[in-house]
Parts: sequence; structure tokens; C-alpha cells
Amino acid sequence: MHVPDGFINAPVSAAAGLVAAGAVAVSLRGARRELDERTAPLAGLVAAFIFAVQMLNFPVAAGTSGHLLGGALAAILVGPYTGVLCIAVVLLMQGVLFADGGLTALGVNITVMGAVTVLVAYGLFRGLVKVLPRTRRSITVASFVASLVSVPAAAAAFTAIYAVGGTTDVPVGKVLTAMVGVHVLIGIGEAVITTATVGAVIAVRPDLVYGARGLTTPLKLRVGGELVDATPAPVAAPVAARSTKKVWATGLVTALVLAGFVSYYASASPDGLEKVAADQGIDRKAEEHATADSPLADYGVSGLTDARLSGGLAGTIGVGATVLAGTGVFWAVRRRRTDGTRDDARVGETV
Repeated sequence: MHVPDGFINAPVSAAAGLVAAGAVAVSLRGARRELDERTAPLAGLVAAFIFAVQMLNFPVAAGTSGHLLGGALAAILVGPYTGVLCIAVVLLMQGVLFADGGLTALGVNITVMGAVTVLVAYGLFRGLVKVLPRTRRSITVASFVASLVSVPAAAAAFTAIYAVGGTTDVPVGKVLTAMVGVHVLIGIGEAVITTATVGAVIAVRPDLVYGARGLTTPLKLRVGGELVDATPAPVAAPVAARSTKKVWATGLVTALVLAGFVSYYASASPDGLEKVAADQGIDRKAEEHATADSPLADYGVSGLTDARLSGGLAGTIGVGATVLAGTGVFWAVRRRRTDGTRDDARVGETV
């Protein structure tokens, strides 16, 4: 759902840019509380994984494809504030390096694909977790529903922005119907990917899933015909002390394989927004991307004629660039939190 330049006029694009900047600023502040010993090492990896999976367009209807938006996945894995930052990093990398998503539309994309998806998905996720039994299955069910709903919500948000600042004269009702309709189908794919990923992490390290914190499922034993809680086994090491290296390495290798190899088999059909834009005439005033001549534009390496090698190398570079940029951002935020804590401690000692 990457909005290109020219779909939305300059004043509304600027306003969306202010909204996106505000969302990022609030998220930077909120992420300081979320980025602890467990989430900080993984946040950059989550951004890189989302970048990789977004390269895997899957067919949803005749001549239409979809791809992961990732807001729900990021929010559930590393927290809502950090999740917004993950999506912002991904969109920045895509826009600057790969000419995917307009630069003047960056604010629109961060608002729609980052802020809206995270807000809707995590709000719904937390609501469901509160009313469902506190089990791992409930986490996956809540992840499925929240991620599914977040995609048509983002489509509706784009339509609202288009209604105010669209550069073409197309009935908004037709745009809304088409956008929400196709993105409900895309939302099913989003839900499957999100649920599978969250479920995989919960299976090996539930302590690393931000949305599953506090989840306890006591072992039951049948004694005298009745189920009673078993005495928990002693924990070998504190949760915070457990290494994340295996999870990090596995996630990075998975992202590299997806972007560098599996992406070659992704659907070549236009995604939901591209299809609706072409069918409804929204794209009549679309503009060429400012970095269209980038050596990595359109997820290929300039000069390489082998499509498989070109796309795979571009994807690998994208994963590497995203994990480095994301890790740098989150390390800086985490360090600022640590420094702030130390400053508070010094004040307490002085008093």
C-alpha cells in the first residue's frame, strides 16, 4: 500500500508529514519504556524481517496481489511505540534506496501503514487478550484478528486522506468500496503471516513477545480426579539474562533467505492500491519517483541482467541496510533511556 508521489496534493501531504513526525516523536519517547534487555536487541531485526516479508507479494484475486504491512506484527512483538518506529525505518529505507513509496508521500505512508495499523491492531489485540483466557492460543487468536482488521483500517485511512487531498476527481465512495474490499482479502494474508510469526516466537521464547508478557499457563496435574496446579520448576536464569543470540541469528537468516531467494517467486501482479488506482483512475497524476534512477530502484541492482541475481542481491542489501539502520536507532533510544535512568539515580543520591 505504498502511496507514490502525485496521488495526494502538496498541502495534505505536508499535513500528513506533520502527523507522521508527531507519531514518530511520541513513539521515540514511548519506545524508551519498551526497549529493555529483551526487545532492544530484536527491534532492528523485526524491522528487517518486515522489510523482507514485504517483498513477498501474494495473490489475493485475479490480477491483484498483496503484501504484509507489518504494523500489527511489530507492535505485538516489540511494543506499539517501537512498532511505529520499525515501520518508519522500513518505509524510509524503501523510499530512499528502492524508490518504493513517494518521498513527498512518506508522511502519508508512515501515517497509514505505521500509525494507523499499530493503533488499530494493538488496541484490538489488548482488548481481546483481556477478555480471552490467558493462554498462548489466545495470543495467536488475538494476533490473527488484530492484524486482519488493521489492513482494511489502513485502506480506509488512505481513502480519508484521498477524500481531502486527492489529485484526481474520483467518487470517494467508489474508492472506499474498492480499497476496503481488496484489503480485507489482503488482511487475511497479513493475519496468517503475523499469527505464524508470533506463534513461532512464542513457541521458543514467549518472554520475547511484548504482547505476551505476563502470560502464564500453569501446568496442571490430575490428583484424585481433580486438576491442580503443579509446582513450577526452578528457573535456571533470570528472563532478562537469557541470551537472544539464537533467536536473532535465526530471524536474520530467515529474513535474508526470504528477501534474497524466496522473493524471486513473489507475485508480479499489482498490489491492492496499485490495482484500485489503475481501475479508478487515481493514478492519472502520479509522478516519477525522485530516486527512480537509484542503483537499487524497483528492488533490482542496476547493471545486473540476471533477474534472480539482481533481485536477490537487492533484497539482501535491503535487509542488511534495514537491520543496521533499525539497530542504530533503537540502540540510541535504549542508550538514552539508560542514561536518563542513571541521571535520575544521581539526582536521588544528591538529594
